[in-house]
Amino acid sequence: MEYSRQQPRWYTPRRCLVLFCLINTLNYVDRGVIASNAVKDSVGSLFHLNNAQYFLLPSIFMVGLLFASPIFAQLTRTCSPLRLIGFGLSVWVLSTLGCGLAWNYTSLLVFRSLVGVGEASFCSLAAPLIDDAAPAGSKSTWLAIFFLCIPSGVALGYIFGGFMFDIFGTWRAPFLLEALLMVPFAVFGFLSEPLNLTCDAPSSDLSAPVGG
Repeated sequence: MEYSRQQPRWYTPRRCLVLFCLINTLNYVDRGVIASNAVKDSVGSLFHLNNAQYFLLPSIFMVGLLFASPIFAQLTRTCSPLRLIGFGLSVWVLSTLGCGLAWNYTSLLVFRSLVGVGEASFCSLAAPLIDDAAPAGSKSTWLAIFFLCIPSGVALGYIFGGFMFDIFGTWRAPFLLEALLMVPFAVFGFLSEPLNLTCDAPSSDLSAPVGG
């Protein structure tokens, strides 16, 4: 029997790629914001940080990322990948809001590490979902487009951080605004019907010979 994947009504492979590229870009905009000069100078002055203390902020997210990524990867065995991404992005939203509302250096450090936890769900699941959705002859191209969002997002983050600081006069504004921008994606992950992946096909159907 041929295995047929019934996908959600919104789904097409190109929409899936665009969705994940937008989320990936916004993830890395945050990386650029925390490293931008406007935010760096303001946070450093407010909390009286030396260079070592400040530059721990852009890297501390790796603790949360490395801890949470294998957990999210294991949870795909029992949970919908989109639900896991929605949960992770919700953590990301709350953590980024926390960065914008941080009251001292320690709180900012904790929220930055939690940003990594939120990002872990997306980082560990998005690339396999894109690989699954991409046409057979275009998988490398689609993944290249997805990963191109990394340097693009960081560069945009530098600009976004300085631009929002100039408009609102506070380093907190970029974090609060990027959190609001991510909210629709987090909600979408929770509300969307699950994607049906190739790996979910019954093993007997996947192993069946092609062409009778």
